Amino acid sequence: MIKDNQRTLNRLHIVIDGILIALAYLLAYELRFRIFVNVPLFELAENVRYYALRYYARYLYILVPGYLVIYSNCGLYRPKRGGGSRLEYWNLFKANILGLLVFITIIYASKENDFSRGMIFVIFPVVNYMFGVTFRSILAKILRGMRKRGFNQKHILVVGYSRTAEAYIDRIRQNPQWGYHIHGILDDNMEVGTMYKKVAVIGTCDELEDMLVNNNFDEITVTLGINEYSKLEYLVGICEKSGVHTKFVPDYRGIIPTVPVTEDMDGLPVINIRNVPLSSLFNRIVKRTFDLVGAVLMLIVAGIPMIIIALLVKGTSRGPIIFSQVRVGLHNKEFRMYKFRSMCQQAESSEKKAWTTANDVRVTKIGRILRKTSLDELPQLFNVLKGDMSLIGPRPERPYYVAKFKEEIPRYMIKHQVRPGMSGWAQVNGYRGDTSIKKRIEYDLYYIENWSVGLDVKILFLTVFKGFINKNAY
Repeated sequence: MIKDNQRTLNRLHIVIDGILIALAYLLAYELRFRIFVNVPLFELAENVRYYALRYYARYLYILVPGYLVIYSNCGLYRPKRGGGSRLEYWNLFKANILGLLVFITIIYASKENDFSRGMIFVIFPVVNYMFGVTFRSILAKILRGMRKRGFNQKHILVVGYSRTAEAYIDRIRQNPQWGYHIHGILDDNMEVGTMYKKVAVIGTCDELEDMLVNNNFDEITVTLGINEYSKLEYLVGICEKSGVHTKFVPDYRGIIPTVPVTEDMDGLPVINIRNVPLSSLFNRIVKRTFDLVGAVLMLIVAGIPMIIIALLVKGTSRGPIIFSQVRVGLHNKEFRMYKFRSMCQQAESSEKKAWTTANDVRVTKIGRILRKTSLDELPQLFNVLKGDMSLIGPRPERPYYVAKFKEEIPRYMIKHQVRPGMSGWAQVNGYRGDTSIKKRIEYDLYYIENWSVGLDVKILFLTVFKGFINKNAY
């Protein structure tokens, strides 16, 4: 039943998308030539003629089916259970950009030089994306409401009681809008009747074939414990024989501490224990370009303030203007990180093992202001230009503390798989200075595994608006 419902919903989804694309195109025409005619960006010169609507409408025969094919290839008609709206909207955005590029190519190939650029390049894509987002938001709300009331449910049997099975059930219980209904668990080690979150063990794995014959499950989820993987081939064979859709949830929790990424090695699936987007050459080039452009622009903007700070540092205390300190960076390599000096000059041997504390007598008056506002870190822009650091990334630590923390904090050394940064996800979330190292590492690992240019831009904005003033800096 659920499969029939999904097919019906997909067909309806495609029809409505087709209607919305056509409506967005027609509305774009009306907005361009009826409503926005006096808007400076779209203003028509006096006595300028333009094509009638019927002329533009001829391209709907190409536009609508073309966009629907692109929507399908971008995954917009896949089942939405367990998915997030952000990914759906991002896929819709990509589909609209790709569709627009194809449509522009067709327009130019047809030598339609008199088509309105404002309508095709600006108004239509914006209106079409807004229609798509609105429709999907309404549909998602309707489906969530139906599933919470028990309609459009997907009926599931779980095979194997393990910590993974418990985690799977936890997520389904926490998200009733997904519409999953678990009928029970088959397991060889737990007694029949054992309950977890109102889901009972209803038999052994040997009863799977009979269960499939006598019930109409939509999906079988195999959640065997890692010590029972010898049964996997047998159980999957039974599921495949029955034709029921089967999922396998691997029991790697506690062994692989993250969401792994699978790659194909000439037909052999290989699991990467940790997903690090910046291991890709293309991504590294993009980030390095972002760093170089950003550092140059920031030096231009901050040039005069840096000169003023340098004069203040030199005029208020004895010692050099720039303070450098050995830190551990990419691939555990040491480098010298630059700062404006904010403390009285001291021997490196005496400061390398000491945290700065509240009311630390070593901090100068001007240094205290620089530390609170993070302006002492502006010279690190030169570290970025040298390639020792990035604008955004995990903050680098001194060798003494790296050696200490790697023994005390699990996964601490993962942060050195990327360049350290002037600011980072942990810092804009309040974890800097005298705060929890464990929480800081959690945020650093999130950044490493979820890096994107968009995330870097977001952190830069957060740094500007709330990251400069640091209540934990002494």
